[in-house]
Amino acid sequence: MQRAMITDVADYFRDGCGRCDRFATADCSTKFWAAGLADLRALCLGAGLEEVAKWGHPTYMFAGRNVAIFGAFRADFRLTFFNAALLRNEASLLERQGPNTQNPDMIRFRANSEVAEKAPLITAYLTEAMGYAAAGILPAKTAREVDMPAELIEALDFDPELAEAFAALTQGRQKSWAFHLNTTQNPATRIARIARARDKILAGKGALER
Repeated sequence: MQRAMITDVADYFRDGCGRCDRFATADCSTKFWAAGLADLRALCLGAGLEEVAKWGHPTYMFAGRNVAIFGAFRADFRLTFFNAALLRNEASLLERQGPNTQNPDMIRFRANSEVAEKAPLITAYLTEAMGYAAAGILPAKTAREVDMPAELIEALDFDPELAEAFAALTQGRQKSWAFHLNTTQNPATRIARIARARDKILAGKGALER
């Protein structure tokens, strides 16, 4: 059964995201990468980003826009950028989250020491992304068969497992989720609905199915 995701950033660094049974145990992925996550957090805060909790993870904002989000997994930890299509990726640090990710959008770390080693480059990426956020620049919209709200697109970009499951749904089931989310214009409500919907999407179900 899916746990309630954390809503306080301090809880993430102490106990994890709250998505699985490893939450608040020594086996949580955040424990493996504690040093690297701490270094990454210091870079984000040092760049002037605002730190909040979204989707159970530390999320960094600037000028009212999401800029980047953390993720800790068994084999690596990641800094994932929102609106990554804008980034020039001159240092070629960005990778795709998965086969359904439209653009390279994450910097992957396989050792805690990599954050310090790549600190100037990471800061350059953050600074570039903050510039777009401050200017209100968004990437050009790509044509989609399903008109999905921005919150769902962001959730799929960040969560490869969810993206894979959503892509496997029939178009009718995808549309049912888009319609369900689009019945509210409140971003916070949409985010909460996506969190509650995750298990059903992973099970291959539409919004109206039990």
